Amino acid sequence: MLTHPGSGVYDLAAELDCAEDDVRNALDQLARLSLLRPSWEDPETLRPVRPDIAVNTLLAHQEADLVRRQAEIVENRAKAALFSADHARSIAAEAHTDIEELHGIDAIRDRLEFLTRRTTREVLSLMPDGAQTAANMEASRDLDAELLGRGVAVLTIYLDSVRNDGPTTAYAMWLSDLGGAVRTLPTLPIRMIVFDRELAVIPADPDNSSAGALLIRGQATVMALSAFFDQLWSGAQPLGTVARRDDHGLTGQERDLLRLLAQGDTDTIVARKLGVSPRTARRITADLMERLGARSRFQAGARATERGWLA
Repeated sequence: MLTHPGSGVYDLAAELDCAEDDVRNALDQLARLSLLRPSWEDPETLRPVRPDIAVNTLLAHQEADLVRRQAEIVENRAKAALFSADHARSIAAEAHTDIEELHGIDAIRDRLEFLTRRTTREVLSLMPDGAQTAANMEASRDLDAELLGRGVAVLTIYLDSVRNDGPTTAYAMWLSDLGGAVRTLPTLPIRMIVFDRELAVIPADPDNSSAGALLIRGQATVMALSAFFDQLWSGAQPLGTVARRDDHGLTGQERDLLRLLAQGDTDTIVARKLGVSPRTARRITADLMERLGARSRFQAGARATERGWLA
């Protein structure tokens, strides 16, 4: 239009070898950008604006848009600050008790994320569920990376059974590569996370950790839970090392399985506590019964006790 003044839609379409509808759409867009304006002689005709004026007009529009967006950002920051303050007040109101109940997986994960962000020194975790689900690992990945990036110590104890689960082992090794410390034990009594040895989160129902949780603030209780973790940690085996066997040739998993048999636990309970499938638990049981020359699960537990395998 600058080089062919007075060209109409048909002329422009012919010159550019394109459809007239495309030309009309382009003219509408140029008009919205203030690069075209009605002719003073014929208001029905659009004339191109001089390039120097057009550029200044475009820049002015962009500057105005930038100012508007900056104002929106300032306003949104103010709103976010108000929301955060309200949330902090609600948490402070709940903090007058030593134990707070969290209901549902969403509430639990929201609170865990909040506690993770404010942790400054150390996070201690017991993970007794065996192989971790993809959803759990995905939910933890960013938080773990953020913690380790800030120099927070992350100590985690998994079950020995995770050594046979590729995805969980890969996640644990990734955690170790970032500076976290991972160890394993044959069995773990409960799921637990301790933040800075000041707050602890445990399941309200140990058999269903997603149903609800208890946030514990009581100093004496949290200190006891932290000491309990330290005791387990000292006996746990670093991930990546070969499973140790005792003087009787038993792995820790085999020894704990015999202990569970001796106290009369069923195959289902044994499998859950070891974090393995019932089929795997039965296979290990059968192998131990053969080594002990036992005809029943109870007899296996009794003979193991007699021989001092469970001392």
